[in-house]
Amino acid sequence: MMDLTINAKTLEKNVAFCREKNIILPTFAMMKDPDKIPAAVKDQLKHIGLWDLNSANLFRISWRNEQKDFGGLFNGANHFVLPPELTGCRANIIMLSGRWFPTGAHKVGATFGCLAPGLVTGQFDPQKTKAVWPSTGNYCRGGAYISALLSCKAIAILPEEMSQERFEWLNKIAGQVIATPGCESNVKEIFDKCWELRNSGEDLRIFNQFDEFGNPMWHYTVTGSAIEDVLNQYLMDGKQLAGYISSSGSGGTLAAGYYLKKQFPGLKIAAAEALQCPTLLQNGFGGHRIEGIGDKHVPWVHDCKETDFVIAVDDEVPMRLLRLFNEDAGKQALAAKGINPDLINQLDLLGISGIGNLIAAIKFAKYNELTENDYVVSVATDSMQLYGSRLSELTAERGTYSEIAAQQDIQLLNCVGIDHMKELSYYDKKAIHNLKYYTWIEQQGKKVEELNAQWYDHANYWGNIFNQVDKIDELITEFNSRVGILGQ
Repeated sequence: MMDLTINAKTLEKNVAFCREKNIILPTFAMMKDPDKIPAAVKDQLKHIGLWDLNSANLFRISWRNEQKDFGGLFNGANHFVLPPELTGCRANIIMLSGRWFPTGAHKVGATFGCLAPGLVTGQFDPQKTKAVWPSTGNYCRGGAYISALLSCKAIAILPEEMSQERFEWLNKIAGQVIATPGCESNVKEIFDKCWELRNSGEDLRIFNQFDEFGNPMWHYTVTGSAIEDVLNQYLMDGKQLAGYISSSGSGGTLAAGYYLKKQFPGLKIAAAEALQCPTLLQNGFGGHRIEGIGDKHVPWVHDCKETDFVIAVDDEVPMRLLRLFNEDAGKQALAAKGINPDLINQLDLLGISGIGNLIAAIKFAKYNELTENDYVVSVATDSMQLYGSRLSELTAERGTYSEIAAQQDIQLLNCVGIDHMKELSYYDKKAIHNLKYYTWIEQQGKKVEELNAQWYDHANYWGNIFNQVDKIDELITEFNSRVGILGQ
């Protein structure tokens, strides 16, 4: 369970600090249902940009933001549906869209889920303690942004080969940006930097998305609820939900699937990863280009017992489809194929990892021989808003995108098969779970007793974590009441 012990002295300081800075916090209930957000906050949001450094944007940590870059309020959960004529599989694929979160990615929600409990219990002091956000991309962006909204200092850590857009924005927001060696899959180097910082004697707290349970708790509660609401629009007349697909990543987004399994018995959860670094599929290693889905270890917060499939995606496929979906020649070729123009205009909502998730969803649908009565759900963490530089790099590397290349890439999409995937048995799941030992017990100081509890006391261990949301909401509500801004 998350430690919710109250540090009364620091909590009193935090209340006074937030009163001075005019900061109140959203509850998880508000992030699920923006109708519960106070009217005074909504009035503020009408005059604030989506990415503005204004603490009212804490209330835009939601899948339900209006699709506006300035002044937006709320509507239904943002998503789009990819039909068989595009994907080549018979099932429809629903993609939740992270484009309309502050920072342009849903990871900002996971960072709030990690930091907020520390703030409202007094376990974290924003006035003197630096918040450290180790990540392979969007999580450290989200953490730096939340830190800025809360007027506390932040250190962002990410691999040096991540996209130019990430570094340019972070350098404006975070107090310190540390680029670690390697690419997307070099997570160990990030962990090593965290130990170096711990041993420095500096007053800091490391919010490691790979072992902070606020990460999956946020997705279980907020992302899971958003997907359930979306599905209520589509699951009628005999339609059913067959699968939930998420990159293995930090293990956080997978938790939405744990929630959905309770609502839709028979649902299967698939963890996607890069074929060039097949950690779950083959205990493998390597580097790859699908940004934001870190590899070479199993996250501490990944409930391996609830994972039913592992699907590896060749990173060349997302890189080629990135061009097909966004270059003029690609859009023209898709239109000539008969794809709805409105859908073509939505394809820029897929960032590189979103395309990777799409490919994994297609493979899942084909493997399970799904039909027109089936839906598969996945997540587009971010959008092309964060990858313009990658298109320029691909042009420099491969030349101008042509009609011939577009036709070849349409064929590539149509020919996605069922290679490099595994339906997991009980002992396959246990083998993946056991991999945690080498990272978390030997390297990161976790206890083997807790590792065993994750597996052998499964229902109690994970249930106790996800059932803490109501208690955290009580603490946030009490905190806001003590801050007193809404009552003034």
